[in-house]
Amino acid sequence: MELNRYIDHTQLKATATPEDIIKLCNEAKKYKFYAVCVNSCYVFLAANELKNSDVKIASVVGFPLGANNCHSKVCEAEQCIKDGADEIDMVLNIGLLKAKLHKSVREEIAAVKEVIGSRILKVILETCYLTDDEIKMACQIAKKAGANYVKTSTGFGTGGATEHAVKIMVEEVGDSLKIKASGGIKDTATAKKYIELGVSRIGTSSGIEIVTTTNKDTDEHTY
Repeated sequence: MELNRYIDHTQLKATATPEDIIKLCNEAKKYKFYAVCVNSCYVFLAANELKNSDVKIASVVGFPLGANNCHSKVCEAEQCIKDGADEIDMVLNIGLLKAKLHKSVREEIAAVKEVIGSRILKVILETCYLTDDEIKMACQIAKKAGANYVKTSTGFGTGGATEHAVKIMVEEVGDSLKIKASGGIKDTATAKKYIELGVSRIGTSSGIEIVTTTNKDTDEHTY
């Protein structure tokens, strides 16, 4: 298992400086991570830093609350693509989902997908705020809207990825969508656990620790 190829190396803190983003990109190149994940204001910088590498650029949209209006999410996503993003991780409108305004939630996701075209769209569900039924419904809405992934968390809510939520997502989307687990994934064992459950991507700011932990560290309890 090449763990590095599952990792979106992430820096989304409000305090992140341009120097932090340059460091992130250099680390992603060194460890051959699949992608970096940055706030939209840093997409152009990341694209410049990564232009001669295989590392993809993911940007978040409507982050972290998902409560921006639809037009602003579409404009943000469009600008991210112009600036060099390969993938968009958008936060769905959690309040509208909870109000069962499913058509509005679906139309917003579809509008973002339309503007980014063939690029990858991941829809962040923020599962810590959702019931099991709401997680299932969010998966179905994302699928109908044309998304490529459903993603557990922003990492800025009251909780991150959980085994329980990921199992629901895997069961609900099957092979029709991929799944990204994010939020609180800080060690090799946890990353492997989610991959074994069926996750295709791991969002983490602890990617280096995850890929540099030796087998001895992870296997010492298996003898």
